[in-house]
Amino acid sequence: MQTPYLTDRASVDDAADLMHRYGDDAAYEAVARADRSRDKGNYIHFCRWRQIERLIVLLSIELPIGTIH
Repeated sequence: MQTPYLTDRASVDDAADLMHRYGDDAAYEAVARADRSRDKGNYIHFCRWRQIERLIVLLSIELPIGTIH
């Protein structure tokens, strides 16, 4: 599992919004938005939506990830 790289708080807000709106399909919606951005040639937004997708997947896992202290 890759750790997402988030540049600002807006990415977290967008992930939370997608999770609220689409539930279990939120990651698929982030992928679709990334694909649309890529198709338009907007690679900055493509990368941003891919990171949001990774964050959604990370937040949806119910098991702890990494070292537990």
